[in-house]
Amino acid sequence: MSPGLEAALALEREAGTAGAAKARALLTRELEALGYEVVVQRFEFSTGTLNALPVLGGGLGWLTLLQVLLLLLPGAPGWASLAVLLAGLACLLLIARAIGTGAAASRGELREDANLIAARPGATPTRWLVAHLDTKAQGHSMAGRLVSVWMLLAAVAALSALALWRLWGIPPVPAVAATAAAAVIAGFLAGRGRLKGRTVGARDNGSGLVALMEAAGRAARATGVIITSAEEFGLVGARILAQQRPELVRGRDVINLDTIDDRGALAIVLHDPPGEALAVELEGLLAGIAPAVRRRRLPLGIFVDSYPLARAGARAVTIGRLDWATLRLIHTPRDTREGLAFDTARSVGERLARLE
Repeated sequence: MSPGLEAALALEREAGTAGAAKARALLTRELEALGYEVVVQRFEFSTGTLNALPVLGGGLGWLTLLQVLLLLLPGAPGWASLAVLLAGLACLLLIARAIGTGAAASRGELREDANLIAARPGATPTRWLVAHLDTKAQGHSMAGRLVSVWMLLAAVAALSALALWRLWGIPPVPAVAATAAAAVIAGFLAGRGRLKGRTVGARDNGSGLVALMEAAGRAARATGVIITSAEEFGLVGARILAQQRPELVRGRDVINLDTIDDRGALAIVLHDPPGEALAVELEGLLAGIAPAVRRRRLPLGIFVDSYPLARAGARAVTIGRLDWATLRLIHTPRDTREGLAFDTARSVGERLARLE
């Protein structure tokens, strides 16, 4: 590993901070030394995008309290609970989506960050290797976020079942109380998703950067490199790239590298039929790196840069390797290099460098 990459990985790289800017400068010099021309795509974003899940969880808590009244009051119309639940959920989803994508203002800090777009002089890349630079620490790990999302979905399912029951009669009080308690707990867990502390993000996404730089040094001229940022704030860098420079990725292959631990199955995450075709091609190339190489869809509650790039017309996938223990580390200050040798990341990068 080069000294520049080592230095970048040692930094806390939260998007829009001095650490991220320093790491970006270090990687720019590394790419230029490898013969790439680097273009900096600057953008602004708000940290308020992280409020989407807490707002959704808090809103569901208040909606649940209203549902308790409509479910248990004998004088309430039988249809009122279901109508209010559907309308309330629709509003909450629209608000959370608007906050998460930056379309609606939410309490947060306005920051500036940038993507790096690198290609060899005179080359028009037909393939892009992508990895995000930034890191993030929150009040809960990625595992905690997934649990909160699953609990929110379970609470919504239970509320829906009770609202349907109310069409024919008043549901049992214990069932209503248990559902209300579960919804409040889910909302509390969702609220822990705000920023808390800093992390060097060795796995998320130092490992992706290691794989990318390993491939970049030996890749064919037709391979370009994109280092995004603000991925942890709602895929901002990738979405900006897709909006402002769609011609770069439309009709091209995009291989995103995100969280490549040294344990667990190696996953090739796909979003659509074109991505599945690319995943099939990569499956053989990556065989043997891990005990298993699996194609799969994106798990609910996890977001990756390949998704907005696929929607922009790329044949896009994400390569990652992790298990539940990894999920308990990422998005926390505990995501350090302890127990991580980057062996899988280097192997993935070396295999990708073989692509013509």
